[in-house]
Amino acid sequence: MLAPSPTRLPTEERQAEIVAAALQLAREASPPLITTADIAAVVGVSQGAVFKHFPTKDAIWVAVMAWVGAQMLAALEAAARGSELPLDALDAVFRAHLRFVVAHPGVPRVIFHELQEPQDTAVKREVRALLQAYRQLLLRLLDAAARRGDLAADLDPEAAATLFVGMVQGLVMQAMTAGRATFTKARTDCVYAIYLRGISRA
Repeated sequence: MLAPSPTRLPTEERQAEIVAAALQLAREASPPLITTADIAAVVGVSQGAVFKHFPTKDAIWVAVMAWVGAQMLAALEAAARGSELPLDALDAVFRAHLRFVVAHPGVPRVIFHELQEPQDTAVKREVRALLQAYRQLLLRLLDAAARRGDLAADLDPEAAATLFVGMVQGLVMQAMTAGRATFTKARTDCVYAIYLRGISRA
């Protein structure tokens, strides 16, 4: 449970607490099973207080995904900027994504749930915006690597970006199946090495 909060907080601070509580609960439960009463209990406020800041439960999950998108992209961009060579930056983005999942294990549960929903929702649109921005970051790094001559001459960058995202998602899903969001360095190094061999100049 989050530390008990003062009765009155500025709206943005209380909303941030509610978002954090929802993500904390998503570590162990599927989003549809998490109630506003559950969230209120974690924050330490009444259920009515939650609805003073969010009109519906769906609005909470929209805010959760908006937070995830902003935080994850900031972490990935920072990782990419920390490396001079584009292939090193791509490696850093891969590892930064896995670190983000370890730090926020409720995130993949929220994302995978939304992607299974047949209807288009505000939450799904946030997920889609995140994935599109992520893809643009990858394409930018792949383009920089190609201009340096680091990639296979016949490489399809769109396919390479798709494979990158699929590689990370596969590792995350396997970790979730095992019941914990942890990744061994030996496993991740091996997986990434196979990807790198596939896209690099021979």
